[in-house]
Amino acid sequence: MPTPRRRLASTCIGTVTAGLLATGAALATPDENRTEDSGTAMGAYLDYGPDGVARIPHLSRWLGGRQIRVGHTYLPGDQWAGIEGRVSFLEDWARWRLAGDDRMFVLNVPMQARNEARVPDQQVARLIRAGAQGQYDEHFRRLAERLVSLGVPDTVIVLGWEMNGITYTHRCRPDPANWKLYWRRIVTVMRAVPGQKFKFDFAPNRGTDAIGWTKCYPGDDYVDIIGMDSYDQGPGEDFDDQITQPYGLQKHVDFARAHRKAISYPEWGLFRRGDNPEYVRRMLQWIAQHKPLYHTITDYCPHGVWQCKQNPQSTKVFRDALTPEVPGPVVPTPVVPTPVVPTPVVPTPVAPTPAVPTPQVPTPQVPTPEVPTPQVPTPEVPTPQVPTPQVPTPEVPTPEVPTPEVPTPQVPTPQVPTPQVTEPAPVDPGPVVPSPVAPSPEVPTPVAPSPLVPTPVDPSPEVSEPVTPSPEVPKPSPVTPSPVATAPVTPGPVVPRPTPTPAQPLPQPQQPPFNSRQWCVPINFGEWLSKLVGKQSVCIKVDLGDDSGFWPF
Repeated sequence: MPTPRRRLASTCIGTVTAGLLATGAALATPDENRTEDSGTAMGAYLDYGPDGVARIPHLSRWLGGRQIRVGHTYLPGDQWAGIEGRVSFLEDWARWRLAGDDRMFVLNVPMQARNEARVPDQQVARLIRAGAQGQYDEHFRRLAERLVSLGVPDTVIVLGWEMNGITYTHRCRPDPANWKLYWRRIVTVMRAVPGQKFKFDFAPNRGTDAIGWTKCYPGDDYVDIIGMDSYDQGPGEDFDDQITQPYGLQKHVDFARAHRKAISYPEWGLFRRGDNPEYVRRMLQWIAQHKPLYHTITDYCPHGVWQCKQNPQSTKVFRDALTPEVPGPVVPTPVVPTPVVPTPVVPTPVAPTPAVPTPQVPTPQVPTPEVPTPQVPTPEVPTPQVPTPQVPTPEVPTPEVPTPEVPTPQVPTPQVPTPQVTEPAPVDPGPVVPSPVAPSPEVPTPVAPSPLVPTPVDPSPEVSEPVTPSPEVPKPSPVTPSPVATAPVTPGPVVPRPTPTPAQPLPQPQQPPFNSRQWCVPINFGEWLSKLVGKQSVCIKVDLGDDSGFWPF
């Protein structure tokens, strides 16, 4: 411990705070001083009370946003009330600790009242024995209960720090054996408080000082962390001496490793050699190498680097080493086009789909003749194949045109049943006018043909309907008789067209006798069919009797 001025009595540090905060905006350029973040929790002693809590974020900004994870303060050791934790600033530190799960609250706790009163060794020895006998247990029980009630049961307690020196009343050299008993008793009392999770840090000065610090070690069961306070002062002329000296830095690391304990550096900083950037650089490298649980620099003059203006070179080294590296400007990576290798197109084999032929169902072609079919029942009588004679048409000037008598070939006449003619269609009178017929309310029934048989014609595939004259007989007018008088055609259902044979020349037709009872009406089948079957007519013999009085001619 360099001087008691750096404890609670040092109130002058608040006067320089505003000026120091104003200088904390710039960032240092990283150089060879930079140390890697080893995961060690970093902090600084900035002040014991609320001001110390308030300065933490400013220090973080000064270090380029580095996270300050350790809050470090001291209980006053002038009276037992302070050692019991009956001070208001503990609440400020507890709130800071609870604001982050990864934060650590480190509290230095004196083991005796009047701790910086320069009490002589004999009196110190009596106080140590009193503590070993349990006279001060209640003070430490109250402290433990206070910390648990504030919500900081995991506080790191640096109990009786720098016990191997000569500064504090809680020093070890006056009675090392009872001092170790006193330590064990305090730890036992505080661990007995429900809810506690305290960690006890045994932290001597570097070097032999008044006594080799290993002689004060209370035992592994009562120690969680083995720390060391190391300022830039003797013994030793440089940092290498600080490492290798008896009870120096190397001894500290080796002893903790042998006892399987974590290490820490609760206090470190500049001192007797003034502004010594080499010390700061080497100390930070040592910390990065050995990875302590935490470290806190004592940041007030003459030890500090942020709140103390008298160490500018050391300040620069400290800041450069602990400022997080700021990423430089992003240099765009040139985009090198990747050559496009064409992918060979492998044709996919196409399996031929078998063509299934659709069966063609022939549609029967039924010719529809363009000829009206008369509704006359046709008897199935074979018709003789008689060629139609070509008879010249005589020019008759008068309406009384006798029917020419055509010689009838000797053809056996088939017995044809009398057809039942129903509703005959009227015949469109053309240039040929039928002979007048007496009106009758009933349609006369055709009779069997007389010996005078009309000349048979070639059968037509379609049977024409016999025409019955209308009941109203128009007044006869001169007409030209049809050159061909045809008989009704009664073909069978299917009659093949006959092959005509050469016709025998027939005698010229004579004019029919006057008042003949045989009426012949020409049938017009149209131009096309008439060319095929010739001109035809239907002849009907009507016998009204001589005494009927109806015959007009």
